Amino acid sequence: MTPTGTPAAPGDGAPRSVTGLRTALWRAVTDRDERAAGRVVLGALDDGLSTEEALLDVIVPVQVRVGAEWAAGRLGVAQEHAATAIHDRIIAAMAHRDADPTTSAPGTAAAVTVACVDGEWHALPARILAEVLRGRGYEVDFLGAQVPTPHLVAHMHHTAPDVLALSSSLPTRLPAAHAAVTAVQAVGVPVLVGGAAFGADGRHARRLGADAWAPDARAAAEILASGLTRRVPGAGDPPADGLPHLSDQEYTFVVGSKARLVRNTLSGLEESLPVMRTYTQAQRERTAEDVAHVVDFLAAALYVDDAPLFTDFLRWTADILQARGVPAGALLPATTGLAAQLEDFPRALRLLTLGRAALEARTPLTPPVPGAPA
Repeated sequence: MTPTGTPAAPGDGAPRSVTGLRTALWRAVTDRDERAAGRVVLGALDDGLSTEEALLDVIVPVQVRVGAEWAAGRLGVAQEHAATAIHDRIIAAMAHRDADPTTSAPGTAAAVTVACVDGEWHALPARILAEVLRGRGYEVDFLGAQVPTPHLVAHMHHTAPDVLALSSSLPTRLPAAHAAVTAVQAVGVPVLVGGAAFGADGRHARRLGADAWAPDARAAAEILASGLTRRVPGAGDPPADGLPHLSDQEYTFVVGSKARLVRNTLSGLEESLPVMRTYTQAQRERTAEDVAHVVDFLAAALYVDDAPLFTDFLRWTADILQARGVPAGALLPATTGLAAQLEDFPRALRLLTLGRAALEARTPLTPPVPGAPA
């Protein structure tokens, strides 16, 4: 470290700020140069940057920027995957370095299991949390992506951790998250949740009855340091017999009818958008995928009874389509087609009406600020 607290750049003896490290790492991962990326991060560790600082102040901001650039259409899917894979391998290399924990967990080290919700393949946030906690002296059991709930519960019975840290990035996985939270709590293990799926303010975590929610890895570590136990249910928690609005069966109907809803919506789009008749098979498949995502997010919003979950997704999708040169206006007839099929379901109709209004009111896409969340 230099006297000012900024790490030196590996090999040249010149001081480099954390911002400089981010810039160098960004160049390396977007060039798909894993060796250069490793030299940036591991060299900074050699020069005195802590593992936690490297993870949260260097790697995380670069990964967020990767997502933002993908959303803006300036990085392709393969480039985004390559950058994520490089970060994952660098973190693995960091985990095997001989280094003392940056801080110690209070008292006897607690045992924390870190896992992703069933169906959640975005494992990097959970991996970063696991390494931060390990660096702070916790005994960490990292299970990785996509852990089926029955197997997770069986693992809780076998290992009896002090806390389960459950991660999910996709709101469409909230029903699975709810099942996992409820089942693990029944074993007697408190559940800390985090990730974009639970909302920027954690509102879905509270809705699903989690014992705690953290917006990031540092906050999660602080919650655990204060001692996490099963929380006494409060006024904002769902009742013991489940989420009461689900008694209308709208969520169940939408999920069970997904294939038919998508098929009928596609047929309606061909009538309202004649250009679709000239689509290639690949274009038709992509359009079907987009409509299926709309149905998935509609179902998730019905599950937690949260309109912004659906309207924010539609606005985000419109921006993604626009960035890729696809007319975002195609989403409007899609919502109209779904509404025609769900006319007997008032909550779904309300969400679709709000979604159309959000699309009609959206402002044109503007370039994201580098490093801003996607």
